Amino acid sequence: MNPCDLKITDIRTADINGLPKHMILLKVYTNAGIVGYGEVRDASSATYAKMLKGRLLGANPLNVDKLFNRIKQFGGHSRQGGGVSGIEIALWDIVGKFYGIPVYQLLGGQYRDRVRVYCDTDVDGKHTGHDMGLALKARMDAGFTYLKMDLGIEMLYDEPGALNAPLGMLEEMQKYSMKAICHQSGSIDKSLMFGKNYELFTIPHHATGIHVTEHGLDILEDYVRQVRDVIGYEVPLAIDHFGHVAIEDAIRFGRRMEKYNIAWMEDVSPWTIPERLTKFTQNCCVPLCTGEDIYLAENYEPILRAGINVVHPDLLTIGGLGETKKLGDLCEKYGTAIALHMAESPIAFMAAVHMAAALKNVLAVEFHSVDHPEWMELVNPHISIKDGFMEVPSAPGLGIESLNEDLIKQFHKTDCPEPWADTSAWDGEWANDRIWS
Repeated sequence: MNPCDLKITDIRTADINGLPKHMILLKVYTNAGIVGYGEVRDASSATYAKMLKGRLLGANPLNVDKLFNRIKQFGGHSRQGGGVSGIEIALWDIVGKFYGIPVYQLLGGQYRDRVRVYCDTDVDGKHTGHDMGLALKARMDAGFTYLKMDLGIEMLYDEPGALNAPLGMLEEMQKYSMKAICHQSGSIDKSLMFGKNYELFTIPHHATGIHVTEHGLDILEDYVRQVRDVIGYEVPLAIDHFGHVAIEDAIRFGRRMEKYNIAWMEDVSPWTIPERLTKFTQNCCVPLCTGEDIYLAENYEPILRAGINVVHPDLLTIGGLGETKKLGDLCEKYGTAIALHMAESPIAFMAAVHMAAALKNVLAVEFHSVDHPEWMELVNPHISIKDGFMEVPSAPGLGIESLNEDLIKQFHKTDCPEPWADTSAWDGEWANDRIWS
């Protein structure tokens, strides 16, 4: 087929759940029989992608930049970026498949032929640092060379004298929003986004009134000491989900962590207030990481100027592959490393692998599903991580030949439409999209 004759004919989605999160897979169909694979951000809505369909039907998918610029005004920070980003990734997949070359080649070529994967690890229920250390040691024994764990104030709620807060606040947090705060181990229940749950869940760090006492810091420090006693000091160890407390508390905790060689502390304050990030970077020697909820590369400049050490873009929020490539250039300007956030399906993972191959300074790509072997089998060929690395495929596009439709049906999210259901109701969706008069 002549490249000029290629057209987008359909866009469909499939919601799955339990590996471990709510993931929204995406297909962009063409008149050449080529199907591009993309994905909407985890814990989001397929509507963010389907609402774009009427603006894309009949368009040539090879014109990635042209189509991205048409739809990018309909993206936004966090989950709002998912539709635009997922479509953009699917378009690159189509281009690669049409011309028979891998996506990383379209992005400027390869810096590396295998990508380091860092393993995010949770331990359910009440546990000790030694327990977490054993869980992380098992990751090391499986070949992973870069580790991350969650460690936050939720483990202090039952410890007398560990937290200081307005009377009744901690009890309310435990009663209403604890599940939402700990949502990283599964999907967020819709009920948590309403009423008292939502009220508590959306209080910003600086407005909770919660502070960590010296006793609380002792407990957290001892936890990390126990972890290091098990895993040693040679392997990088990052910390996430510290909690919604004032930046001063994060700094106090960070100073306690300096002796344990922490790779980074993640999202200790909302990225929307870069002055708070500056305060952390100027008063603590533990590297700071943030950025997974920022849409478009240009919006990263304030946090880069704040002096963060590691930027953490999610391809399914930033706008896809092209915007992440732009961010890579910005990071060169500011001397900031990149660790790609990835808490989604193998589609997003493979996009991140291609992106990491094409970026100059990448630490690693995140991986959340090591305890879910079915996750590896959602795509063909199956995902195969060896000794903590993923080989960069040389196959066309993202390197995904097909999806495992049986597994998609098995893990279908029951309160969502059937996988790949008809989306013709969105075919005529349109508006005057000009943003000036």
